[in-house]
Amino acid sequence: MNFEPAVWARDWMLEAAQWIALVVIVTGVTQTAFYIVQMAYAAFALSNRPPVPRSATLWRRYSDQSPTIAVIAPAYNEELTVVESVRSLLALHYPNFEVLLVNDGSKDQTLQRLIEAFALEPVGRYVDSSVPHAPIRGFYANPDLPRLLVIDKENGGKADALNAGINAARCSLFCAIDADSILEADALLRVVRPFIDDPDRTVAVGGTIRIANGCTIEAGRVTHVRLPTNFLALVQVMEYLRAFLMARLALGQMQALMVISGAFGLFSRQRVVEVGGYSHATVGEDMELIIKLHRHMRDLDLPYRVEFIAEPVCWTECPEDLGVLARQRSRWQRGALECFAKHKDMCFNPRYGRIGFIGFGQILLVDVIGPLIEALGYVLIPLLWALKLLALPWLLAFLAATFTFGIAISALTLILEELQLRRFPRARELAILAAVAVIENLGYRQLANIWRLKGWWQFIRGEQGWGAMTRKGFGPAPA
Repeated sequence: MNFEPAVWARDWMLEAAQWIALVVIVTGVTQTAFYIVQMAYAAFALSNRPPVPRSATLWRRYSDQSPTIAVIAPAYNEELTVVESVRSLLALHYPNFEVLLVNDGSKDQTLQRLIEAFALEPVGRYVDSSVPHAPIRGFYANPDLPRLLVIDKENGGKADALNAGINAARCSLFCAIDADSILEADALLRVVRPFIDDPDRTVAVGGTIRIANGCTIEAGRVTHVRLPTNFLALVQVMEYLRAFLMARLALGQMQALMVISGAFGLFSRQRVVEVGGYSHATVGEDMELIIKLHRHMRDLDLPYRVEFIAEPVCWTECPEDLGVLARQRSRWQRGALECFAKHKDMCFNPRYGRIGFIGFGQILLVDVIGPLIEALGYVLIPLLWALKLLALPWLLAFLAATFTFGIAISALTLILEELQLRRFPRARELAILAAVAVIENLGYRQLANIWRLKGWWQFIRGEQGWGAMTRKGFGPAPA
């Protein structure tokens, strides 16, 4: 052994550099391997699903046996989109439903726009106290629109507003959506299927979220699907495809789904009340609710299912401003960390089966350590190579794991989209998305990881709140 300080120090640095590179590369390859498994499960789920029936067929099939659904839409400062959204909700094709729009103490003209657009007047409504929420200030309705009820309450956040809607609901199921989102007309008919096929075991079902930016929207409906022209929105189209068409569809097939988007999910009201409704102390209330349902059902040792169906679609407006997008992604990261920390005893716990190993394993790999390891790789591996502390094969392995596999996963998602769902009618749009799948790895992905690190820092500091989320509102896309 050479005891010369300079030689010893260099040997130590070389060994440390190789260990750092190994940890980064192994983590990246493990993530990629899990994504490939998810892709296989997603492809299997789509290729083996029953033929997708037309809306008229679903209506005839479910008209006599469909459970009642309360569509709950929290709204805070949504004056630009709220009227259009409510019109689309009232036009949904479903035999028996009600729309509960919860105005969560908006400071703009959200409530006034609703009152004027739908000729609403103050009414009385019984509300139980099954789950906690801030005080309700009043109810508004129109006898000519018996499906619509507007709930005006003091501000308490999205989870609080959803709880108010749950207490006011008179239906066995409730559908939680964002007030700035638009459901396709047959979305309820499609998403309710697991509750009809297996009513005793189904506790929650999620549907697909798609980006509405760039689309033509008329009378509360997406009439022409087009890609946005804004680059940030384009990248998010690709992200949403991966998140829903691959990840959530696959995890649903595995029965290890850990989150149903707050923008579109259908739930058993009884089961949600049993777990105390939505939690207030997190910005990841949608993920936390699913985790609570998993814990509750497994603690009771009851058979249950949390499903995801690709066909029902909810269209939402995504941020086109860098600052707004950064706040959204930091908040998502913070919410995932809050949920993991709160329920960390479930991670790799045999009591919770595949939820503890697959579900929490994914959260640990992707959301907890993923941003830290990825940032470490971006900074240290090129630096160590430049300092000649790391051989070229290590650098190439890192680049392959980071860029080549990332592009491949996005490309496979697009192929799955075209083969199975075909939501993009023109080949030109698929070509654009294929280019985005490459470009996003050369700057955007690294920027997104910085936002996730910011979410980590906010979590460590115990920050709360959502931050401002400005929107343009729905409107016809330019020809």
